[in-house]
Amino acid sequence: MIEYGTKAYWRATISLSLASFFVFAMVYLTQPMLPLFTQEFGISETLSSMSLSVVVFCISTCLLFYGPLSDALGRKSIMVWTMLGSILTTLLLSLVPGYSALIGLRALQGVFLAGLPSLAMAYMSEEFAPRALGISIGMYISANSLGGMSGRIIGGILADLWGWRSAFLIIGLASGLFWVCFTVMLPRSRYFRPKPLRLGEALHEMKRHIGTPSMRNAFLIGGLNFAVFIGGFNYLTFRLSDTPYNLPASVIGLLFLAYLGGTVGSTVSGRFAERNGKTKALLLGIALFGAGILMTLVPSLWVIIPGVVLQCFGYFFAHSASAGWVNANAAFARASAASLYLCSYYMGGSLGSLYLGLWWHLYRWPGVVIGELLTLGVAALLASRMRQEEKRVQYLKLAKYEAGQTKSTHLVS
Repeated sequence: MIEYGTKAYWRATISLSLASFFVFAMVYLTQPMLPLFTQEFGISETLSSMSLSVVVFCISTCLLFYGPLSDALGRKSIMVWTMLGSILTTLLLSLVPGYSALIGLRALQGVFLAGLPSLAMAYMSEEFAPRALGISIGMYISANSLGGMSGRIIGGILADLWGWRSAFLIIGLASGLFWVCFTVMLPRSRYFRPKPLRLGEALHEMKRHIGTPSMRNAFLIGGLNFAVFIGGFNYLTFRLSDTPYNLPASVIGLLFLAYLGGTVGSTVSGRFAERNGKTKALLLGIALFGAGILMTLVPSLWVIIPGVVLQCFGYFFAHSASAGWVNANAAFARASAASLYLCSYYMGGSLGSLYLGLWWHLYRWPGVVIGELLTLGVAALLASRMRQEEKRVQYLKLAKYEAGQTKSTHLVS
């Protein structure tokens, strides 16, 4: 297996991390451009947000497909060819004649972009030694966050300098150059063993997970939180591009530096959860997320920007806790549980803009805040139920342990 510090380790880790960086940069590239689409194509804010929502939706639906397919065909080949497909669609997006073509290509791009996130960790778990695996996954996840943040920032700057089409062209060309390196650098699978495509078995495992109340609640919480996070940021770009702020796309893109607060939030969440439990961490993250949203009601940028940072911190704090809870509590088929969580997560992100769009058109930004807080209230209610179940299980374990101790004492006597 690939050991930590070896040449193969660095080749695999660097190539997968950079691939993740470019994939998530392509996913979120359009977010700072949304006000530009409304102006150029004469469309509503909700329809403009579809340029991101449709990608996230296609990723969510394809996540469940690539895993079983790769079990039969292999990990590396699917990652290589889906990355190539996402690069070609990115380049074609710089040439679209109208918004309908843009949405169609973004949907196709989402199908391809799902390949790497679906399979990268499966590849690592098969090929890496245990010590190397943890470090490599940490670097890979960090690249996810950095790629999403950088795609937004770079997209905004390029759109302001040379127009939004230039952003697709330049990111597509840069990704194409890297794709050649990725294809050559990533070691071929040595420990992968193909197995027949068993969709029936996979669907049965998923059905069992969904039938478990606490697991189902965790899936829903992931989707609800991401719906608020993606949808809220989409409409925040419209608010800041309008009077009295009138911020250009490049400055709006820089706002996503707030994601660095999310990186801190993920790290702190893990430590907090170890001491206090994952459900308590989840509830705290949701509360901080909501507090950051409330701060954006103040019309001053000096309050809005710290509010956005707090949102990112709270959101990633909660996301880390909910994802960790699923991994720790899946009694069987953990890969299936993780896939369902990600599917719900991305599905929520794809629907958030549609839901919050209704509030935006009714009451503008205060309406969006109301919609966000209502959604987080539902997430908090589900997390409270998970907390109660966690306490019940802990109580039963303690009672069983004390009963065993009492029985042992009587036997000794």
